Amino acid sequence: MAGAAESMITLTEAEDDVGDASASAVTAPDVDDLVITDNSELGVYEAAIGGKTAAGLIYSKDGSRVVLHATSVLPEFRGKGVATRLIGGVFDELRRQGKTATVTCPFTAAFVSSHPEYADVLDKAHPGWHTAGHERGH
Repeated sequence: MAGAAESMITLTEAEDDVGDASASAVTAPDVDDLVITDNSELGVYEAAIGGKTAAGLIYSKDGSRVVLHATSVLPEFRGKGVATRLIGGVFDELRRQGKTATVTCPFTAAFVSSHPEYADVLDKAHPGWHTAGHERGH
C-alpha cells in the first residue's frame, strides 16, 4: 500500500466511486475476489483484488473508537464498487469487534447516510461528519 499511495486519490462525496471512461476500460480482476486486511502499522484498511492493492481507508484509533479519515481507490479499480465494499467490510468488522467509528471522510459519511444499517457502529458521542448539519454544501 505504501508504494501505491502516491497514485491514489482521496474520494469526495461528490465523486461517489464513479470512475472515468479510461479507468473503466481497464480489465481488472473480479471485485468478488476482494480481500480486506488491517495494515495496523500504517493505519490503513486495505482492499486487495487478485493480490493487488485496490483501495485503502486511512484510520486512527482512540481506545475502542476508530476514526475513519480518508478513502482512496487506485484508478483501474474506480467505478466498480470497491470503496463501498471496503467501507461496508470495515464497518462489519468494527461491529464484530465491539468498536465504534467516527467518520471524518466525506465519502464514508455518504456511505453511512445511505446505509442506515451501520448507524449502530457510529460513536454516539463523536459520530463525525455524519451528524446533521455537517453536509458542507460544497
